Amino acid sequence: MAVLIDAISIKRRTYFEFENIPFVCLEADVSTPTARGGQTLVRVKVRNLLTSAVFDKTFKAGDKFKEPDLQVVSASYLYSDGEGSHFMDQESFETLTLPEEVIGNALDFLIEGAVIDMNKYNGNPIGLELPQFVELVVAYTEHGVRGDTSSGSVTKPAKLETGLEIRVPLFIKEGEKVKVSTETREFAGRVN
Repeated sequence: MAVLIDAISIKRRTYFEFENIPFVCLEADVSTPTARGGQTLVRVKVRNLLTSAVFDKTFKAGDKFKEPDLQVVSASYLYSDGEGSHFMDQESFETLTLPEEVIGNALDFLIEGAVIDMNKYNGNPIGLELPQFVELVVAYTEHGVRGDTSSGSVTKPAKLETGLEIRVPLFIKEGEKVKVSTETREFAGRVN
């Protein structure tokens, strides 16, 4: 029998299934009424794991939800084409394809052969979990000119091997590997 989760037990990062759709809780707030006979309500901010849509929901404390059939598998990025982006499951060696709308801007951080965590729901791929930082090579950047700080910032534009453009410090040169935050899309350090 499937495990049931009470609405009152839903906390941040809890996965649950509502109306046959998997969700993850981003925020949860329990409001207890002061009047007798009032119902305790649970207000949650959730992300639909199939569409990535984020919205607010309110449930009664006693509502029950199934635990979703979610798996996280390691997959290596192969290539992208008109059908979507193709990955190889590292355990079964099966090729998994995610459509462009599911991938979103994750391709800005993926190079061929990169191993990444992929979410599967009921055995089907539904999305990627990007690491907090990725290491990418600077494909093109201008030479930094010493004393070129008239604008107040000491950065310059750089194009990375995936095509992503970020701002980097003046000392970064073409061919160097840099660490980039997948959340903020900003330079996070030089890789030695």
